[in-house]
Amino acid sequence: MRFQTPLVPAVLLRRYKRFLADVRLEDGREVTAHCANPGSMMGLKDEGIKVWLEPNDDPKKKLKYGWRLVEQENGHFTGVDTSVPNRALKAALLAHEIPELADYETVRPEVKYGSNSRIDFLLSGEGRKDLYLEVKSVTLSRETGVSEFPDSVTARGAKHLEELMAMIEQGHDAMMLYLVQRTDAARVTLAPDIDPTYAETFQRARAAGVKVLAYGCDISPTEITIGRPLPFSFDGA
Repeated sequence: MRFQTPLVPAVLLRRYKRFLADVRLEDGREVTAHCANPGSMMGLKDEGIKVWLEPNDDPKKKLKYGWRLVEQENGHFTGVDTSVPNRALKAALLAHEIPELADYETVRPEVKYGSNSRIDFLLSGEGRKDLYLEVKSVTLSRETGVSEFPDSVTARGAKHLEELMAMIEQGHDAMMLYLVQRTDAARVTLAPDIDPTYAETFQRARAAGVKVLAYGCDISPTEITIGRPLPFSFDGA
């Protein structure tokens, strides 16, 4: 998924009210950018870090910049826009670029299901059960090479796991796909110290038959695309 307009570099001054960030552009101007990430953004919101913004000239938008990337000191990138993974994954699914999911002919995003919810993708194929696919963006890393989900308590995430289990009970297939928006990730796990309820619900979901898949992303100031599969492990500790 290519960015609609070329990204511009800036320096983060502060992130606040969840969806706002003050930044300093290269020409010295200080502007407020939209931050499309409701999580804690642990490790990604320190004052002085280098960020990349997407400008826009949409008269309907009050903020003329959207915060898209963090550039780490080691040159790696992290995508902070939680809407990006679904857009990038949709393109990959339609192009049959995810080997584990390539046999599904029909890809339907945002289908209503469960208790007033929408599944990220409903995949269908001749002679196969429907697959309910829930996608989570992963950006937290507290250990080199290890990415973790979630970065804050997510009652909504636990609810999604419960609803995937309900789909299994109804005779469908269900899968959690953790999409890691970090180019320095080597493996994926959960963060039970941050949200023990989510971790416990995940264990029950996996025992009930919910499948788990993890993929990385290839990220640059030009585009974000689906990368290679990543090993996922969680022992419940």
